[in-house]
Amino acid sequence: MTSPVLPSRGRVRPLALAQVSLTGGFWGSRQTVNATATLAHCESWMERLGWLANFDRVADGTTGPDRPGWPFSDSEVYKLLEALSWESARTGDPEAEAAIKRLTARIARAQDPDGYLNTCFGHGGQRPRYSDLEGGHELYNTGHLLQAAVARLRGHGEDELVRLARRAADHVCRTFGPGGRAGICGHPEIEVGLAEFGRALGEERYLEQARLFLDRRGHGTLRDIPLGRAYFQDDVPVREARVWRGHAVRALYLAAAAVDVAVERGDDELLGAVERQWERSVARRTYITGGMGSRHQDEGFGEDWELPPDRAYCETCAGVASIMVSWRLHLATGDVRYTDLIERTLYNVIATSPSADGRAFFYANPLHQRVPGRPADPAEVSPRAEAGERAAWFDVSCCPTNVARTLAALHGYLATSDDDGLQIHQYASCRIRAELPGGRAAAVDVETAYPEGGTVRVRIAADADEPWTLALRVPAWAAGATLTEGGRTRPVGPGLARVRRAFRAGDEIVLDLPMEPRFTWPDPRIDAVRGCVAVERGPEVLCAESRDLPDPGALGSLVVDPRSAPRAVPGGALVRGRALALDDRPWPYPAVPAVAGPAAEPTEPAGTVAGAAEPVAGAAGAAGAAGDGGWTDVPLRPYHAWARRGPSSMRIFLPIAPPPPSEGA
Repeated sequence: MTSPVLPSRGRVRPLALAQVSLTGGFWGSRQTVNATATLAHCESWMERLGWLANFDRVADGTTGPDRPGWPFSDSEVYKLLEALSWESARTGDPEAEAAIKRLTARIARAQDPDGYLNTCFGHGGQRPRYSDLEGGHELYNTGHLLQAAVARLRGHGEDELVRLARRAADHVCRTFGPGGRAGICGHPEIEVGLAEFGRALGEERYLEQARLFLDRRGHGTLRDIPLGRAYFQDDVPVREARVWRGHAVRALYLAAAAVDVAVERGDDELLGAVERQWERSVARRTYITGGMGSRHQDEGFGEDWELPPDRAYCETCAGVASIMVSWRLHLATGDVRYTDLIERTLYNVIATSPSADGRAFFYANPLHQRVPGRPADPAEVSPRAEAGERAAWFDVSCCPTNVARTLAALHGYLATSDDDGLQIHQYASCRIRAELPGGRAAAVDVETAYPEGGTVRVRIAADADEPWTLALRVPAWAAGATLTEGGRTRPVGPGLARVRRAFRAGDEIVLDLPMEPRFTWPDPRIDAVRGCVAVERGPEVLCAESRDLPDPGALGSLVVDPRSAPRAVPGGALVRGRALALDDRPWPYPAVPAVAGPAAEPTEPAGTVAGAAEPVAGAAGAAGAAGDGGWTDVPLRPYHAWARRGPSSMRIFLPIAPPPPSEGA
């Protein structure tokens, strides 16, 4: 069965990738761009920078200290292979298939006879094998190789990529297994790779090695570093940890592996530990976008409530890893709060990273950009992870390939099944042809303009002799949703809305989700945004961009009136706001509070900035441009689309206007 994650047990089961296909819309178009542009883009950059030639140099015996790329650059090749393998399985694309064979041949030549495979250690002019477990990433690289092999095995069958991955996994088990070296990798990933590769091959040794790595972590196994052992989660055993901490991607890859091992071993204690970590981390350490990681110094989690919008790191890879954890927890428990978070992360992290053409990316995803970024040179490598413009490639380019492998297999995250029926979790135009126990067919076609529109139309495509249950996820934000079937409409609350009967071809079930924009208020303990409000529309977080203001510099002094509800317009929303006139002072901490009045009247209606492409519909001619105390309608756009029109400043959380003196007295 072709699926990125295939546990042997769980409350619900993933569908095979062949049973689901995107047929257009928001995610269908992005998956197509990924296939036609991003995959080749990634390979060309790796070739240009010498990351692929590193394998040739190992094979030819010409390695040395001048190796280009970071120690983990091998993993980018493996993540690309995983993406190509899912794409080949999805479409049979001959170019993807040719790329898989081309890359596999180069990698296979570099593998040592005992199965060791790495281009940075263990060869002429290089440091010895496993001499830097803290930062060398050798096992991390191997973990991504194993995940690529899982995609190839499940989508194609055993071939040279699978065989070389098996040799690499055997080498790891011999070196670090019982009686071997009691080490772990500074960057978790080998654990999740071993667990899924073990499932795919039915190889118990690989699952056991994953468990062994998990149990070793948290006991000071690695050398301490200035950032502390929490950076690589070696400070507290996995079972005892109460919250995710340290480097965000490391923490999340480790949690994903812990779920895999817990499920396969029937270890409810371990599974419960990860569930509790998820709960606290989501409640106290996660941004409104679903992004994770609030510290740049270690790309890591901050303390509880430490969520500054302008210093949000929210690495794209952490978004990918968050989905990996939540999907595994959902399969284990059936709890839709996990698929709720997946939706939030997909629309506001994963969709935000790539450019429309699939050839530039955000690495970090801040919620507030104070100064417009400089236009990125598409022919240059960006040395910085944080920037106000998407870059074609990075010095550390883990995010493009992570986006690529996620989008290539995205249709596998839309739906699940159980013995009773089919559950649809993510809404996209798609075709689902699932088979339930007893040979019952669950065949549906989904039509929707989501997230632009909230109507999800599910049409039954095959007669059923026996009844089965169709369940549709109603997001936690969707108060007022309705379900129509058989000519009857009923309200449905957050959770799963179920319809059970012996369906006939042509039956139609319609879920209507409320898509009016809404204010969202941060917990007051998030002091960085106390006194601010955000606006969401459906699953999308909205933001204000300087390009949509008559005075782009006014974004920093913009305030909104929370008494006036946001209004829906095509492509976004309008809020009532104004720019405050603030005097410059020689010292920004006066003895009495500063009183700000409205800024000068705008010379143009909001949303009609000269040169700004695609203004939010309805913004031009907004009421309040004159004679209303400076109030005007401020356009808000989906956060995932910010900076697509060029450099701009941006913010998600908008300060609330101070009340008039008479109200504040």
